[in-house]
Amino acid sequence: MVAKRKERLFSEYPDVVGVEQMCVMLGGIGKRTAYELLRSGEIRSLKIGKSFKIPKISIIDYLVGTD
Repeated sequence: MVAKRKERLFSEYPDVVGVEQMCVMLGGIGKRTAYELLRSGEIRSLKIGKSFKIPKISIIDYLVGTD
């Protein structure tokens, strides 16, 4: 049942998002906070060149408290 809820959460977003989209998904947090979450590893991401690519599932896992 939890898996089905995870599938529907943020269904309007692509599977991989950028920092600005992540800020919106997390309720409008600032970029500084977003980068701190990414650098600390609290939200898993990939850094390609100078930009972060964040799997949507990593944001969902952060919100629901699973890893």
